[in-house]
Amino acid sequence: MKKSIQIIGSGFSSLSAACYLAKSGYKVSIFEKNSKVGGRAGQLKKEGFTFDIGPSWYWMPDVFDRFFNDFGKKTSDYYIIDKLDPAYRIFFEDEVMTIGDSLEKICLEFERIEKGSGVKLKKFIKKAQENYGIAVNKILYKAPGISPKELVTTETILRIDQFFKTISQEVRKRFKNPKLISTLEFPSLFLGAKPNKTPSFFSFMNFADFGLGTWHPRGGMYEIIKGMKSLAIELGVKIHTNHNIDKIVVKNNAAIGLKTKGSLIKSDIVISGADYHHSETLLDIKYRQYSETYWNSKVFAPSSLLFYIGLDKKIKNTEHHNLFFDANFETHAEEIYDNPKWPSHPLFYVNIPSKTDPSMAPKNCDALFILMPIAPGLKDTDSLRNHYLENILKRFEEKTGQSIQNNIIFKESFCVKDFKSKYNSYKGNAYGMAMTLLQTAFLRPKLKSKKVKNLYFTGQLTVPGPGVPPSLISGKLTSELIQKVL
Repeated sequence: MKKSIQIIGSGFSSLSAACYLAKSGYKVSIFEKNSKVGGRAGQLKKEGFTFDIGPSWYWMPDVFDRFFNDFGKKTSDYYIIDKLDPAYRIFFEDEVMTIGDSLEKICLEFERIEKGSGVKLKKFIKKAQENYGIAVNKILYKAPGISPKELVTTETILRIDQFFKTISQEVRKRFKNPKLISTLEFPSLFLGAKPNKTPSFFSFMNFADFGLGTWHPRGGMYEIIKGMKSLAIELGVKIHTNHNIDKIVVKNNAAIGLKTKGSLIKSDIVISGADYHHSETLLDIKYRQYSETYWNSKVFAPSSLLFYIGLDKKIKNTEHHNLFFDANFETHAEEIYDNPKWPSHPLFYVNIPSKTDPSMAPKNCDALFILMPIAPGLKDTDSLRNHYLENILKRFEEKTGQSIQNNIIFKESFCVKDFKSKYNSYKGNAYGMAMTLLQTAFLRPKLKSKKVKNLYFTGQLTVPGPGVPPSLISGKLTSELIQKVL
């Protein structure tokens, strides 16, 4: 008889684990509290506009390819991706940088700003590429976070110093221009941590950026979720939406099922892909591995103030992805991590997917997605949201030389309160737990419960870390742990 597995949540990591386990012959069911699958990778459709509610950057395409290849499929069986050129544009206080779709183009742009930096950039990215190969082929897929020995390979031993130096140190010893520094430190934010707290080994994210490029799935990132859902169903996974889980039921120190809608649904194995902190609150206190003190002591990735705006005009002087660094990068980072408060002069990001994908907005219109990173746990009010939207739109108009505020058809926002209510997110964080040296690999919350038999976890608060590609890998790692036991 097939072993039954119940999975809480339906984000990237949960869908990944479900697919791998169903392929291996288990009877898998997913329970999602919201009306649609996807977890934090949601979608908003309104008046002909389409917005990705969560992730909007498609980096590390090889990881997505590898996932679907594991099932004898290709990404193109489910969605089509296009490489963006330019990849993105960065608006500084006094000029604009354009990041092209090749290293050669990017080197020319670096050289324009700082003489001699093009050659330095090639050397930096070569090293980052080597780190990427090691990270993907030697660590991420092979380190379920059980033992420090997982990080000990011939390659990592030769690079041990890169785990004790930071990305900031590596970047700043090579480049002097603050614009170039900000450009190279920016990818570390995908790991949820400050560049001066991120090990320099993680420069592999710079290769993901400049080497592998930035892509866009036609129709938006939610097309990936739809593809994974279709694959899961093909493999026999049962998906139940509008099913909030009230309790993980434990008997004789073993998980025996989930309580939802007043009923106990029995299972041989339980996996939670929901927020790890929330998942443990579904257990009696004696079965929880980590205390509130533990969670409060950890460095969490930022939360975000998000806006989804439909415009009745086409926006000029912008690209698909746009970073507004016309403010002090370090000051904003300090107001997220060191002295948490609403930022005094925030950086922000603007995604206009309809620039390259006409399906995302009605004809002669543009879909505008705005993200401003903030500290998790901040007080979240409508007046604060409106204050920052006004500030952001004013700066956007000034930097791009156009007026858009009178062209707004509708606007919606999403912030700390929504991350908590919709995703049960700890302190309303958006990206999970930051990838710092002391929160890497075996030092992160475990995939397998130390106190409850047959209980597992997956997602960006555990191994390997925050982001969409790591979440796909996390689901695979959890499935492999289960298969070793059963």
